[in-house]
Amino acid sequence: MDIDVGPVDPSVLYEQDLHVSSAVWEGQERGLLRCQEHTSLLHQWKLTDEQIKLVDKAGFGFFRKIGPMSLNNSLISALVERWRRETNTFHLPLGEMTITLDEVALVLGLDVDGDPIVGSKVGDEIAMDMCGRLLGKLPSAANKEVNCSRVKLNWLKRTFSECPEDASLDDVKCHTRAYLLYLIGSTIFATTDGDKVSVKYLPLFEDFDKAGRYAWGAAALACLYRALGNASLKSQSNICGCLTLLQCWSYFHLDIGRPDKSEVCFPLALLWKGKGSRSKTDLSEYRRELDDLDPSKITWSPFDRFENLIPPNIKAKLILGRSKTTLVCFEKIELHFPDRCLRQFGKRQPIPQKVKRRDRKNRRLDDLDTSMNVACEEWAERGEHIVDSPGGGNAVEDGAYMEWYARISITKLYREAFLESQVMNMIACMREFEEAASGISLERLSPVEREVMESVKDTFSNNLTFGGWQEVAVNSGYGKRRRRNEQTPTMNNGGGNDLSSLLLQDT
Repeated sequence: MDIDVGPVDPSVLYEQDLHVSSAVWEGQERGLLRCQEHTSLLHQWKLTDEQIKLVDKAGFGFFRKIGPMSLNNSLISALVERWRRETNTFHLPLGEMTITLDEVALVLGLDVDGDPIVGSKVGDEIAMDMCGRLLGKLPSAANKEVNCSRVKLNWLKRTFSECPEDASLDDVKCHTRAYLLYLIGSTIFATTDGDKVSVKYLPLFEDFDKAGRYAWGAAALACLYRALGNASLKSQSNICGCLTLLQCWSYFHLDIGRPDKSEVCFPLALLWKGKGSRSKTDLSEYRRELDDLDPSKITWSPFDRFENLIPPNIKAKLILGRSKTTLVCFEKIELHFPDRCLRQFGKRQPIPQKVKRRDRKNRRLDDLDTSMNVACEEWAERGEHIVDSPGGGNAVEDGAYMEWYARISITKLYREAFLESQVMNMIACMREFEEAASGISLERLSPVEREVMESVKDTFSNNLTFGGWQEVAVNSGYGKRRRRNEQTPTMNNGGGNDLSSLLLQDT
């Protein structure tokens, strides 16, 4: 059965052929994504009071409190199937949603305002020099502790996880830099390489006061957007980035796989601390739940009730959640589109502006430099591009928006349920043909024509007489799904075969 699942208008989701949903519809399951976040050993770091002060100064005072978080791979894999890198949003049945800058600040406690995190790749020789100067120790290439300017997380932990009580101030700073490099390498800047982190981030912690002026939260979101976009391609099997942020975002907004809450404190990721649990629900079930998502399962603005917990310096920057701007983290440049998800801010959602197509192929180095300069300029103007919409509320029945959204998006991925509805729709059409054929007078037909028409009527009648089947919707737009207590229709041809099964065999 050849089924065109859309989108009807491909002007927005122009990379559908590359997206994992196209593989799902072809029956090509890639299984669960391998989640590359390495937080399980964070608790083994023993920080002194002096180190904690430096970590706070660098901007990670709240973030370090989160620590290890158990991940639900099935839920994360299902969410990735809804992510579209063309818009940097999740495409769900009731519209687009995304992770915004204000949510990064609330969930992770990282600053989303400040200087962009930029820099260039470093070679092995420079990387070793950085380690010697800023860490005071060198990883061993012979022991495979460093490779391609990336050091192993295990080497950092083994060498620096416990600072001596009599350490000098310089040693304290070296141990703290090692911890911060380990922290970002295992969380917000985690990669699919596994247990390695690039030394290029190390100079960001040379001066702890300067480190505290960076927009770490914006960089974390840029990396997660990029990781989601890569993982949404059907050729990929891994996902990296801050998956704690992704999972907690889902728990706050969607009542799917949501565990019980812990004691409320800041940062808000701690609300789900130890609650990730390796769910027994499989990917296909989460896929079905997302297909069937209704308003009762969505909380558009979940953070309003936590206002009293938010530190003043964090609260003052939350307006940037509505900034239509560009996010930067070294070579990664990603666009932030809150205008596509205004219901998350209690606003009414109009049809958003068109998104410019991104050329992801054959990007030359000079083009990247030009793009980076433009991106940094746009980030510098982040406060001047706060989006809004007239009126309030979060109603989803806005006719114009939902009609537009139905044309440009794909909201159903549970293949079996969709195919069943198509079969039911086909049966309804056959019923209409049968009724039309029954209403045709045979009196004026020739004997041959009368014989053909009788044969057509008998064919429809025989194949639409089902044991236990009471009613098929004739005029429904998408066919009628049978209820749980209704029997599966079977053909009255002696074979007892299920018509749905017979039709699905052709898919």
